[in-house]
Amino acid sequence: MPTLPPERAGLSEQEPHRLRQVAESFGSDAERYDRTRPRYPDAMVDRIVTASPGPDVLDVGCGTGISTRQFRAAGCRVLGVDVDTRMAEWARQSGIEVEVGAFETWDPAGRTFDAVIAGQTWHWVDPVAGAAKAAGVLRPGGRLALFWNVAQPPPEVADAFASVYRRVVPDVPAYALTMPAMEMYSVMFTKPADGIRESGAFSDPEQWRFDWERPYTRDEWLDQVPTHGGHSRFPPDQLEELLAGIGAAIDASGGGFTMRYTAVVVTASLAAAP
Repeated sequence: MPTLPPERAGLSEQEPHRLRQVAESFGSDAERYDRTRPRYPDAMVDRIVTASPGPDVLDVGCGTGISTRQFRAAGCRVLGVDVDTRMAEWARQSGIEVEVGAFETWDPAGRTFDAVIAGQTWHWVDPVAGAAKAAGVLRPGGRLALFWNVAQPPPEVADAFASVYRRVVPDVPAYALTMPAMEMYSVMFTKPADGIRESGAFSDPEQWRFDWERPYTRDEWLDQVPTHGGHSRFPPDQLEELLAGIGAAIDASGGGFTMRYTAVVVTASLAAAP
């Protein structure tokens, strides 16, 4: 599926949490990222908040604060942690408290939380070490909630996008452009769940799904494309050619399309001490 970050295509060869240079590439245009990336459905946020024992939340990989602001609006007190200084600085402009560092080595300084969340970022965290770290900062009954927006354009738009990616970015394997989005992203849900189980600290992980849609104009989608994983590392002329091809494909589809999203949550509560 063409909206899939190209670096995901090599999952069988290299774990994404080891691709630190890609994980730290999103801050190259933090303003664009914050402006264009999709939010999460309110129903998802409300369910996580309701299932947590209190309002104190740690947002891992908070980035520019997209999910942080949504949880704050739901009445939570949120501390963010992010590996990218540029993203953290942007989040701070909206009054979000952010500490910079990789979650696995971040020092909580004795602080504990009712929920640890991560939006669109946990695949950059070691799944076992991350789950163990989350268990160490959660209060009794605290909740770990990891979530992703999975995007699926209409089939004819997906096919047109795939043709453009094959032509302009031929290193992206074909299956990464044509496989249904939920199937391609399934590894993002399986590995975190396995890490949660391996930590031995949580209840058996559950998966929650929330379907929603968002219409995009040609310009709105082209504005978002450079924020997708790995795109900021394309040579400028290649990115320009890619955007031109995608724009032409959208024009041919009537100048816009409706993206179907599924917000998927992998979640578990801290198990009671034996």
